[in-house]
Amino acid sequence: MYDYLITGAGAAGLSLAYHLNQAGLSDKRILLIDRAPKAGNDRTWCFWEDRPGSFEALVFRAWDCIGVYSPDFCARLDIRPYRYKMIRAVDFYRFMDDWLAEQPNIARVWAEVVSVETIGEHAVARTKSGEVYRGAWAFNSIPLIKVTPQPAYHHLLQHFLGWVIHTTQPAFEPEVATLMDFRVEQSGDTRFVYVLPFDAHTALVEYTVFSPALLTRDEYARPLAGYVNRQLGIADFEVQHEEFGVIPMTDAPFPSRSGARVYHIGTAGGDTKPSTGYTFRRIQRRTQRIAWSLRQSGAPPDDRQPTSARHALLDSALLNVLSRGRLPGWRVFADLFARNPPQRVLRFLDEDTTLPEDLLIMSSVNLPAFLAATADVLRGRLSRANRRRARQDV
Repeated sequence: MYDYLITGAGAAGLSLAYHLNQAGLSDKRILLIDRAPKAGNDRTWCFWEDRPGSFEALVFRAWDCIGVYSPDFCARLDIRPYRYKMIRAVDFYRFMDDWLAEQPNIARVWAEVVSVETIGEHAVARTKSGEVYRGAWAFNSIPLIKVTPQPAYHHLLQHFLGWVIHTTQPAFEPEVATLMDFRVEQSGDTRFVYVLPFDAHTALVEYTVFSPALLTRDEYARPLAGYVNRQLGIADFEVQHEEFGVIPMTDAPFPSRSGARVYHIGTAGGDTKPSTGYTFRRIQRRTQRIAWSLRQSGAPPDDRQPTSARHALLDSALLNVLSRGRLPGWRVFADLFARNPPQRVLRFLDEDTTLPEDLLIMSSVNLPAFLAATADVLRGRLSRANRRRARQDV
């Protein structure tokens, strides 16, 4: 019997284990269960902060200046006091492996979890090989419950192919991270490239698409290579590493619990920002809140995310604009950065803005398109509420 079960040892599960001990809960028995050890550089986490974070020592590169480029807006923007930061998964996993080896209260099991549920007063995790583990609470980051697209909500995918490329001649400006470069063929979607330079010779260059469906590999690789050749002016380069990823962009509700004792975290628990796909910093905020709530009250917090209703509505409106094709995606993001200080935009995307700041943000985009999107979202919410009431009355 454990105090806490953590199923899934990716960013969310490992971060929660770390924050539990940081919150002074090192006397609790914790079990981490995952299918297999993680050792490779299977992903890259990027985010921005205006101060040192929990994993500051793991930041591989950071930039004070970002580039945003579109057909009619090109700018390099000083984002200080924010810094755009990058953590490589391989560094995060290595750090956590070493740290966990020194924590006598945390055990690890390698097994494929098939279910996590509340049974009576306990959380119970079962594995494919038949093991059963019990805890007072469970925190699950494995997508055990399939979230199927629902017509009443918006569903897009953020999918990308990235290459770490190396050149023999200097080709990059190490002090500038290209956050979004929309100067690629849009093909009816929202498509952009971002460039994160490690030094003058090496950078992560990633081709990103917001759309309902994935592409073939060649449909990522061709425009990515074309961007490197034409936009960056690099004819000869070596691909040192490749990464591919898919992130859900949806305002559909993710199950926050399975009964009273199982909490879902990470992408499986809805911790991905619906309108942008950013996840890592939201994971840190939520896992810290869970840890401190357990420390103070003995139970996790009741709410899943401290997202305000206002920011949730704005997320849905932006998804509506993109999915309904009310405006090109490049137009929306170019307007945001062209008509606001970049710090305000970053605060807005982090859901840290005040109501007056949100009004300034909304006044900087195409108001008719966003008013139509907001009205559409509100009609959908009213329709869902009426259907729920009808079912309850039956």
